[in-house]
Amino acid sequence: MDFQRTMVGGISLPRLIIGSNWFLGYSHTSSAADSMIKQKNDNALVLAEILEVYLNAGINAIMAPITGSDYLINAIKIAENKTGQKMIIIDTPGINVDDTEAARKEAERTIKQSKENGATFCFLHHSSAEQLVNKNKRTIDRLPDYLYMIRENGLIPGLSAHMPELIVYADQNEYDVESYVQIYNCAGFLMQVEIENVHRIIWEAKKPVMTIKAMAAGRVSPFVGLSFNWHTIRPCDMVTVGSFTVEEAYEDIEISRAALEHRPPVLTARDSPFVTEILHSK
Repeated sequence: MDFQRTMVGGISLPRLIIGSNWFLGYSHTSSAADSMIKQKNDNALVLAEILEVYLNAGINAIMAPITGSDYLINAIKIAENKTGQKMIIIDTPGINVDDTEAARKEAERTIKQSKENGATFCFLHHSSAEQLVNKNKRTIDRLPDYLYMIRENGLIPGLSAHMPELIVYADQNEYDVESYVQIYNCAGFLMQVEIENVHRIIWEAKKPVMTIKAMAAGRVSPFVGLSFNWHTIRPCDMVTVGSFTVEEAYEDIEISRAALEHRPPVLTARDSPFVTEILHSK
């Protein structure tokens, strides 16, 4: 089935993007939760099964720091072969942004590796991009150098922006970026300013925005988190969601479809001991 799509840098993308924290072990909860993720999903065959669910639903884009994640790269290839569909990779590499010749060569090697790993997009990871921000001048110093490297290597540039200022400054200075990644959720989790202000920044952005952490890393339910994001972003914007299991992938897709179609999602009720009868009533 097809999923709603949008255009980014001339490429058609599904508005729901596969996230990778629940593949790579970044729970934002605890080291025990990180270990749980890695113990289950540090396996290309297991991840491929989850990716197949998305590909079969017309969701053929994944956001991840691909470099160094060999088992995820293998999982993508397995899922592509089984479904006959190509995955669009949005790589978010961390690069060395020191202002030295050696660091620039290292950064370019990282970007070249992104291309070799099959990425279509290359978005500087927020941990690198935010080192370049100058709030006094409202600039992102030397960012154009790295965006040029990305273009020169045949990739489409974007910007991972945990700091909402990155979107504002990139737009004001007309930096060569085609999209932004921005934390956005109803709980305000990890957001550096109020939800209302990030909402305004997203709506005023000159390029499509890929929102992340819709469920606040498990702090709100999928129905609440995904419904909030879908109903408060623009038609050109996207939601990135991570799934721990095949079942979670099916649920997240259904909740998202329902939100976009303005209908209730068709979901199995949650189990609990001595559940109140009304929760299972028709």
